[in-house]
Order: sequence, then structure tokens, then C-alpha cells
Amino acid sequence: MLPNSQIPIVDSHIHLFPETHLKTLSWHNTNNPLGTQHSVNEYRHAVTQANATPALRGFIFLETDRLSSITDSTKPPNNGWQHALDEVSLLTRIALGTPIPGEGHVPHDKTLCLGIVPWAPVPGGPDVLSAYMEQVRRRTGEEVWGKVRGVRYLVQDKAEGMMLENGFVAGLRWLGREGFVFDLGVDARSGGLGQLREAVEMMGLGGDGVTIVINHLCKPNLRLESDDIRSHPEFLEWKDLVTEMARASSRTYMKLSGAFSELLPLQAESEPDFEAIVERVQPWTDVIFDAFGADRVMFGSDWPVCNIGGGGNDVSWGRWRRVVEKVLERRGLSGEQKRGVWGSVALHAYGIEI
Repeated sequence: MLPNSQIPIVDSHIHLFPETHLKTLSWHNTNNPLGTQHSVNEYRHAVTQANATPALRGFIFLETDRLSSITDSTKPPNNGWQHALDEVSLLTRIALGTPIPGEGHVPHDKTLCLGIVPWAPVPGGPDVLSAYMEQVRRRTGEEVWGKVRGVRYLVQDKAEGMMLENGFVAGLRWLGREGFVFDLGVDARSGGLGQLREAVEMMGLGGDGVTIVINHLCKPNLRLESDDIRSHPEFLEWKDLVTEMARASSRTYMKLSGAFSELLPLQAESEPDFEAIVERVQPWTDVIFDAFGADRVMFGSDWPVCNIGGGGNDVSWGRWRRVVEKVLERRGLSGEQKRGVWGSVALHAYGIEI
């Protein structure tokens, strides 16, 4: 059996953006801690610092929330599709190994790009989605088009009820018919558990025909203080809702990712108490494994967002890998189950062959 350090890793959730694209990101401002270039060079450095380079098989790219709008119109206050499609072009160059100066990647990095999950105007419904994805196909060309495995439209910052609108539900059904995965991003801590309740209802309306990969444990409130977290009303409702999501469809998966954004920040200078971190997250991760089973849970680093709470680019990727290793050990997973969480579950969910 391979030791943990040699199990091939598929990082199911990373973001990439060169400095020249910063102004096209909807969340960018001069004070944002992510307001510098975060491309493959920086990602490779993070993985190398964690001594994980031999084990890393590759990554799946997730869209970075560009300035965009449902329709391809740039009339104010719309932003159209241009920035999102430019992101597709960036990933196409990475996947082809054809960098342009200043983008932060080299030709050999093409072997790392296993899958691409771009932004897409899901609420626009089938006709809008079809038109947009045709433009994505033109940007990628046939050689890279096969790496486009799904789409994401972030719902965590959208108006209540958006996931239940006819256009959104019809858009999900279209994705299922076309064989695309939908990445679901909700935020229980900042956005409230109402987002999870709405997501459960949405899955009942149109989610049974599409593979849904849920991001970041639904961003639970890992800062919740209680003598017994497992009996706290907020935890119990989160547990019930996550369990309903898992039951909605056998094609629904969960990413073991994003926790550093929900925990209190770690310092770069000193190593954290990993046992204490695992103790803190275990009630939540136990729910995830109980609900989804190990065959529907996948590792993701959420790089570079993990750097903010994890202590910076030199340490955060390796720290999260170590936390996940300890979570899997405590869970008592078999070697085969561990290999699944570290890579093969993501490959299966996204339909990636390597």
C-alpha cells in the first residue's frame, strides 16, 4: 500500500489569475489580500513547499468570479461575457502549454490542467447557456474543449429565490442533458442556512438529472462556540440540510475544501496545532462522510483562497493537506477509500480520464 505522501493527488478546486486580469475580477480591490498574481507558478511553489510535487497529478480549475452578466450585453450596468471568456482563453493557453509573457506558467504546466470549470450564465436558461457554451468551445478549440467538464455560477451572493427561478432550474436540466457538471457554491456561515434550504429545494426541482459538486462543505460556521457542537441547533440544521443534499441524488458530491476560510486565521510563523484543528472540524466532516460516503467526497485545496486563513502561500496548501490526512485517518478509511478522496472520486465525478 502506498504511504499517504505518495498517493496521487487531484486537487479538485483551484483558481488562477494573472496580474493583468485583476481588474476583471468582481471582488478585486487594492486592499484585497489576493490582489496579486496567482497563476501556475505560484501554485507550483505552494505545492513544492509542501513536498507534494511528486504526488500531485494535477488540478481542476474553477472560475474566479469575473465581472459578468447573464446576457451578452455590455450596456451599463451589465458586463457581458467578455471577461469570463478571456478566462477561458487563459486556461486554454495553460492546457495547450502556450503561455504569453507575464501569465505565470510554462509549457510543461499543461500536464497539470486536468479539467476546467468556467463561469456560465445558468439562470439564463437553455438558450442562453447553449449560446455561451458555443463561445467557450470556440475559445478552447477542439483540443481543449474536452477538458471543460462543468460550469459554475456562484449563488452564495445572489438574491434569495434565484436558485428556484424557472431559468435556473431549466439551465440545470440543460447541463445534465449536455453532460456538464454543476459546481454549487453556497455559504452557510456568511449567507445563512437559508441558502442550503433553497439548494435542497432546487435539487428537488431540477438537480436529479445533473451531477452537482458542492463546494467547501457548504461553508459551515466552523467558528461556532458550544460545549457540545453536535447538539447546537445551527449545527443540527446544517447537518439535516447537508444530509438531504446527499440523499437528493447519487450524483451529488462534496468537496473537502475551504475550511481555512471559516476557521480563525492561522499564523505563518508557527506551526498550528493540527490535532486541535482536526478536533474542531471533525463533527462537520463526520456528517459529510456519513451523508455522502467516502466514494462521493473529494479533496480540494481552494488555492489561493486558502492562503488567507491558512498562513500564506508557503504553508497553507501543505497545512490543508495535513489536516485532510488526519481527518481521513481518524475516519478510519481504507487505502482504497483514501485514494478515492485524494483523486479518483474527483476524476469520476467530472468524467476525467487520465
